Amino acid sequence: MGMIMRHQDGSAGDANYAAIGPGYARFRQPDPRIAAAIHAALGAAETVLNVGAGAGSYEPTDRRVTAVEPSAAMRAQRPSQLPAAIDAVAEHLPFPDRSFDAAMATFTIHQWPDLAKGLAEMRRVTRGPIALLTCDPDLLDRFWLNDYAPEVLAVEARRYPPARRITEALGGAVDVRPVPIPLDCRDGFNEAYYGRPEMLLEPAARLACSAWSFVAAKAVGRFEEALSRALAQGIWDARYAALRSQPSFEGSLVLIVGRV
Repeated sequence: MGMIMRHQDGSAGDANYAAIGPGYARFRQPDPRIAAAIHAALGAAETVLNVGAGAGSYEPTDRRVTAVEPSAAMRAQRPSQLPAAIDAVAEHLPFPDRSFDAAMATFTIHQWPDLAKGLAEMRRVTRGPIALLTCDPDLLDRFWLNDYAPEVLAVEARRYPPARRITEALGGAVDVRPVPIPLDCRDGFNEAYYGRPEMLLEPAARLACSAWSFVAAKAVGRFEEALSRALAQGIWDARYAALRSQPSFEGSLVLIVGRV
């Protein structure tokens, strides 16, 4: 089996969570409406594998969950009521075939060095549905951030695998479901701030979105200056004010559900 290169803290993807992970749990709280969609997709499963589990966002608490997370920084942030995560990577899951009723992965598959192998491993160890929360890069241009920091969305477009590639890798019957993002979304990924642009001027909020860690400091400085000016002068609101009260936003967030 091929070796997966890992950062010093164990992170197995392109982002180093030893650097960006320490404040992650403060901004990346699970949103209950998004959680409901994921949990519904898991069906009646009693045992669930969570791959790339991070600090435990979206893990159901009414089922037996086994969590896998390669980053020590992220494992350390898991709340005490959740099971400790196993140090492993998606491409080499240390479980026998068909060990779990269902499996899930949220905001993680774009980090995997070998997507097809990771999804094949999830299917190998799972008897039932596999639910993947991710972003479809083909839909990223719906978000106003493209006006102010196109470098960030270019990074995300490069990192996130297209939905069609995921469905092909999963095989079988696969649904791709848009997930509306609520205005007061508790999970602080970039699009969660579609109606709260001021939040993306907070460095700590940006740090919890891994794409920003791949953007040059000069480009981040240009973004801060441009958005600050646009907000102060009313330019942003002249174009996007309706977003401040729009109950939800259908952007790139999708739930991909593979069934046997």
